[in-house]
Amino acid sequence: MYSVGNTSLSAILEWIGVNEVTVMKMALIGLGKMGLHMVHQVENTKMDTKIEIVAVCDANEEGLAAFADSHPGVRTYTDYKQLMNEHQIDLLYIAVPPKFHHPVVMEALERKIHVFCEKPLANSVEEAKEMLDAAQQSGVVHAIHFSMPHEPSVLKLQEMIEQGTVGTIRKIDLILQFPQWPRSWQQNAWITSREQGGFILEVGIHWIHMIQKVFGAVRVVSTQVQYPENGDCELEVQAALELEDGTRIQLNGISQFAGEERVSMVVYGTEGTIALENWDELKSGLVGQPLSPVEVLESASELPVLKHVIARIQGKPARIYDFNDGYQAQLVLEALRNTEQSR
Repeated sequence: MYSVGNTSLSAILEWIGVNEVTVMKMALIGLGKMGLHMVHQVENTKMDTKIEIVAVCDANEEGLAAFADSHPGVRTYTDYKQLMNEHQIDLLYIAVPPKFHHPVVMEALERKIHVFCEKPLANSVEEAKEMLDAAQQSGVVHAIHFSMPHEPSVLKLQEMIEQGTVGTIRKIDLILQFPQWPRSWQQNAWITSREQGGFILEVGIHWIHMIQKVFGAVRVVSTQVQYPENGDCELEVQAALELEDGTRIQLNGISQFAGEERVSMVVYGTEGTIALENWDELKSGLVGQPLSPVEVLESASELPVLKHVIARIQGKPARIYDFNDGYQAQLVLEALRNTEQSR
């Protein structure tokens, strides 16, 4: 530490109202679409704390080589344990396919590294529970990348529900329709597999979690899932769920058809309806009237989630969703995919 006379530089900076810049060292496991997106966020989002990506890991050596060419100061690895052995990391972001979340997360927690994991939390309820227990015992920040509750349209939706804009809720419809699955930008091996892929796991998890945060706990009453004979992921799902007060939620999902993609939720109330169409188009109307767009202020956005994770690590106020949120969503997710309930 530099000093002037008997006064340290940090004391001088504090006296004049300037804090020393603290560098948070971050590593990423998985350089697919989400991993590269996170790199972009780190490089292009104004943060209160400087974040330095010190290392990345991926099984794809060709992709690693391309990343190394554009980021010569970042070490690259194909072995995540070697990465952790060779670097002191403050935060580990995990964006590998779901079946690999468990081993990577458990290794990081054992080393007391703060963890930021992609959704779904795990590849089974049992794995998710083990990860939750280990995270709670570790004493580190454990966050899952649920972004929908931070979106301005969802924040406005929640405000309208709390204000009773459409009266008492009668029913909620959740619609997941994909003419093509996987979508054109999702071409990878695991996204079509019954084990890890499908629109229930990949997309439904966002909406399940959002419903849990806005409306409360969710229970699966019944589910019917249609799978193709070749063993790939689901083609259709019809499920009945309910909130703690008995309010009905109807899930209708389908893929591989002619038509338009639709990913939406419609909330029917005694005095009107609210619809969140295609992720972020918020509409509402009174009973007997057409739905009209609702003004949503983009300035209300709480994104990116990374900023909240960094703040929580530093002990500052932040809104993150931790492994308990991931576990609770996983319970509903796996109940929806339970083939013993399917017909």
